[in-house]
Amino acid sequence: MIPVTRNIELHEDEIVESFVRASGPGGQNVNKVSTAVMLRFDVAGSPNLPDGVKARLARLAGSRLTRDGVLILTAQEHASQKRNREAALAALIDLIREASIVPKVRRATKPTYGSQLRRLDEKSHRSRIKQGRGRAED
Repeated sequence: MIPVTRNIELHEDEIVESFVRASGPGGQNVNKVSTAVMLRFDVAGSPNLPDGVKARLARLAGSRLTRDGVLILTAQEHASQKRNREAALAALIDLIREASIVPKVRRATKPTYGSQLRRLDEKSHRSRIKQGRGRAED
C-alpha cells in the first residue's frame, strides 16, 4: 500500500506504468532507452478514494483525465527510468493530497453600517478632491 494521507492509501495494483522513449535532447541514449514514464491511475474505479476526492481530483486533473476516468501522468525530466517513476508517483500523490483538502464554504456577509458610512465618506471626499483639480478661474 502506498500512503497518501492519513485516511487514503493506494494499492500498487491500481497504478499502471508504461515506459516510452523520452523526447527532447539527450544524444544517442534517448533513441535507445525508454526512460520516460506514463503512469495511469483509474480515478473513477478506485475503491480507495472517497467520492468527494474523486470529484475534486477530476477537476484538478483537467485534460490529463480521459473520458473513462483514467488519470495519465507523464514524467521525463530525468535521465533514469527509476527517477522518472518516482517523479510520476510523487506527482500523483501530490494531486491526490491536493484533492483531499475540502474547500471551506464561503458564507456571504453583510457589510456593517459603519463600514458603509466610511465608504460613502471616502467617496465624497475623493469627489471633492477631484472637483478641485479643474482649471483655475481668472
